[in-house]
Amino acid sequence: MGALENVIDPELGIDIVNLGLVYGVDIDDNGDTTVTMTLTAMGCPLAGHIEQDVKRSLADLPELNEIKVNIVWNPPWTKDRMSRYAKIALGIPD
Repeated sequence: MGALENVIDPELGIDIVNLGLVYGVDIDDNGDTTVTMTLTAMGCPLAGHIEQDVKRSLADLPELNEIKVNIVWNPPWTKDRMSRYAKIALGIPD
């Protein structure tokens, strides 16, 4: 998750972990990794950019091999998934 904090949502300027977009990271015995995440809105034009940033951020970790990004829409993302830090940075009341 620490490496994924380097992936910044280009529209909001906050990392995807603090935005609550990452639902899970699964690593199997071979180091094959699946990041399950969502985006703030369906049809996000930057989905491909964010997916590539996720793969790049994890590529430097030697224990990981193949990296897949699984973008899901259920459960839907809401601002309640955001960390306190993200809410403060974006001026959203807690």
